[in-house]
Amino acid sequence: MKRIECTIFAFVIGSLCLSQVAAGSSDSRKIDATHSTLTVHVYKSGFLSTFGHNHEIQAPIQSGEVRESDTPSIELRVDARKLQVLDPEVSEGTRAQIQDTMQGNQVLDVVHFPEIRFQSTSVEPKGPNHWIVHGNLALHGKDHPISVEVTLKGERYQGSANLKQTDFGITPVTVAGGTVKVKNELKIEFEIALMK
Repeated sequence: MKRIECTIFAFVIGSLCLSQVAAGSSDSRKIDATHSTLTVHVYKSGFLSTFGHNHEIQAPIQSGEVRESDTPSIELRVDARKLQVLDPEVSEGTRAQIQDTMQGNQVLDVVHFPEIRFQSTSVEPKGPNHWIVHGNLALHGKDHPISVEVTLKGERYQGSANLKQTDFGITPVTVAGGTVKVKNELKIEFEIALMK
């Protein structure tokens, strides 16, 4: 579940970055997926949380495009089946178990909901090279509005957003009778490059 939420965050961040880029020019530009990264952070909580661990999930971007005009927009698509759990502090076997849980019907249910999609609705300037991108995130069969904070650093867009799993019909995972669980809120961080 943590991994799934992370991937959702990661998609949202990527979408926001694209929206920002759209605000700066008049042509459509595609996302450079090989030079763009989305990372989702899932945090532990609960009485015995010291026995659990936080999760990091990386999401490759399947496709995306920024439309630059008087009303800029961004669309981003991610293949949920390609989300990868990083978690360097655990064994390969534990990572595989987390991966299976994240992609299974308890969390992302990638068999029924293989695509994660973000579509911007507005881009709000907040200063030089700084925006808030508003839009709708489609995840786990649910659409929900989100806002992503984005900045342009050099030639790359960086951003972050916080999401709640329950907004997308996902119940945070718990173990040991709820003494170790995943927090409902997730954090997404991203770095995105556009095709030249």
